[in-house]
Amino acid sequence: MQSYETLLVREEDGVLEIRMNRPQVLNALSRTLKLELQAAMKAAGRRPEVRVVLLSAEGRGFCSGQDLYDEETDGRRSIGESLRTLYNPLIEAMIGMPKPIVAEVHGVAAGAGMSLALAADMRLMGESARLVAAFSRIGLVPDSGLSYMLPRLVGLGRAMEIAMLADPIDATQALSLGLCNHVHPDAELHTAAWAFCRRLADGPAQALGLTKKALRRGVELSLREVLEYEAVLQEQAGHAGEYVEGVAAFKEKRRPVYRKV
Repeated sequence: MQSYETLLVREEDGVLEIRMNRPQVLNALSRTLKLELQAAMKAAGRRPEVRVVLLSAEGRGFCSGQDLYDEETDGRRSIGESLRTLYNPLIEAMIGMPKPIVAEVHGVAAGAGMSLALAADMRLMGESARLVAAFSRIGLVPDSGLSYMLPRLVGLGRAMEIAMLADPIDATQALSLGLCNHVHPDAELHTAAWAFCRRLADGPAQALGLTKKALRRGVELSLREVLEYEAVLQEQAGHAGEYVEGVAAFKEKRRPVYRKV
């Protein structure tokens, strides 16, 4: 497995944990961290033994966003070009990965750190965690996919308020808004995140990957297009060994074992 300068990577029972490791700056996104996240996500997507990805972070917070002391923010570089080459490929790799990604969010997830959390398919938050769409605080607009993901999760009016006022959203609010799936005591978050990921890893990997594709596309297509897309994906799933195992387990009144399929 590849080693990284700004990431810690651990693999166990089909779960690959990609852990941001710049705790001294609340995992602010430097050029190196962004490139390594890109590489790690793309590598995870290619490896069949990886069934679920857990995105987490060292230290007191998940990610404080762009590292404002990094060379990209010195005023001489194009912010747009930075997005096109460093942020956008990372978000596209996460959204397009044919397997579930779970974000384990503790402390703050601000700016592009919030975007990174929302690019995961599901989020678990610690009780003290908070999300901050901090872009407007420094005279910028949402990026790294936030303007795509936020209104889809909370609706347009809520998204406008969250993006424009940039007030912190605590874990309880995030849960009620649909921005996270579960909230856990801080001390139990990591254990809960691994247990959640193991449940996913025990599921039918191909079917879950196709489910991700269906739901991601479903918010963009018309009803007729969705119905046809479901038919195409279901055809793929129906010819897989997972379907055979699932039906056999149902008839035999036992739990299906998908890892051996």
